[in-house]
Amino acid sequence: MKKRRLLMRSIILSVLVAALGYTLYTNFFSSKEKVKVGSDAPDFVLTDINGDKHQLSDYKGKGVFLNFWGTWCEPCKREMPYMQNQYDYYKEQGVEVLAVNIAESKIAVQNFTDTYDLSFPVVLDKDRQVLEAYGVVPLPTTFLIDKDGKVAEIITGQMNERMVRDYMESIKP
Repeated sequence: MKKRRLLMRSIILSVLVAALGYTLYTNFFSSKEKVKVGSDAPDFVLTDINGDKHQLSDYKGKGVFLNFWGTWCEPCKREMPYMQNQYDYYKEQGVEVLAVNIAESKIAVQNFTDTYDLSFPVVLDKDRQVLEAYGVVPLPTTFLIDKDGKVAEIITGQMNERMVRDYMESIKP
């Protein structure tokens, strides 16, 4: 009886160790395909806080300032007014801003957009699929997408207003 119990415990322990090893391997050692500068920006469709759908490919022919952010992210809060100021200037010149909120409630995002008086589309990535497709790790992260739908640059971390202006200028069609 004791040998049988020892055998069962050993088998269970082996299965758990194998599962842990597999999990660690897939998360840390397998190569995940990330979006790189020069690659095509993965297309997506997300809904904004007003219920309107936005598909990235619909913006082809324009420069797209694709920003991933969260309401809890302090650097995101600091750069949003800069993005709004520059969007007011560059929207007439063919530059669009798409702000992708990561997995937060519509109410929290609505309160944030009202507080900062944002006029550009703020879309909701409720299940983090777009975040994962782009391989975003820190927030904020911004992808500059040119008029042909190619990733021109990837910026991680907070930007100041001059940086936002220069980046929008660089993707102006």
